[in-house]
Amino acid sequence: MDNILVADIMTREPIVIKPSLNLLECAKTMVRKRVGSLPIINKKKLVGFISQKDILWALIKKSKKDLSTIKAIDISQKKIATVKPSATIEEAIKKMKKLKFERFPVINEGELVGMITIKDILNFNPEFYPELEEFALIREESEKLKRVKKAKDRSLIRDGICEECGNQDVLQKIDGLFICESCKNSK
Repeated sequence: MDNILVADIMTREPIVIKPSLNLLECAKTMVRKRVGSLPIINKKKLVGFISQKDILWALIKKSKKDLSTIKAIDISQKKIATVKPSATIEEAIKKMKKLKFERFPVINEGELVGMITIKDILNFNPEFYPELEEFALIREESEKLKRVKKAKDRSLIRDGICEECGNQDVLQKIDGLFICESCKNSK
C-alpha cells in the first residue's frame, strides 16, 4: 500500500467551473453531476474551490441576495488545501485527518490534474475504512463541541407568550424572563 499514489486513484477529469459562474448555477451543476464540490479554474490554474457547505453558508448569510447574483469566486476561500499526484494515499489520508477535509484538488506544476476524495480511497481499498471512520468521528465530535459552545453563548429563543405584555411572539430569555422584541426594546 505504501507505493499507491494519489495519481493512481484520483478522478482525472473533475467537473470544474469558471470564476464568473453564479452560485445558483454551481448548485445546479453539483446536483446534475452528483458532486459535492467544484474546483474553480482560470486557464488551467486553480483559483478557487466551492463546496455544498459554501453554498449553504451563502444562502443563510447572504439571504437578502439572490444566489444568481453571487459569483462562486466571491465566496471561495483564498487559501486552498491541495495534494500532489505523487503523494501516497497514506499522506493524503493524514492530510485529510489533519485539516478535516473530505476532498482535495490534485495539483501538478500549478495546474489542476484531478480530485481525490474519501470515496475514491474507500472504493479503491475498503481496508482504509477504520482509519477514515476515526477521521469522521473526530470531525463529528468537533462539530458537536462547536454546537454546544454556540448553545451556551446564545440566549434562549422560542415562541410563546411574553411574560411582560402577554402577547404571542418570538421570545428571548432576558434577566430570567421570556419577553418579546417590543418589550425588550422598551427597557
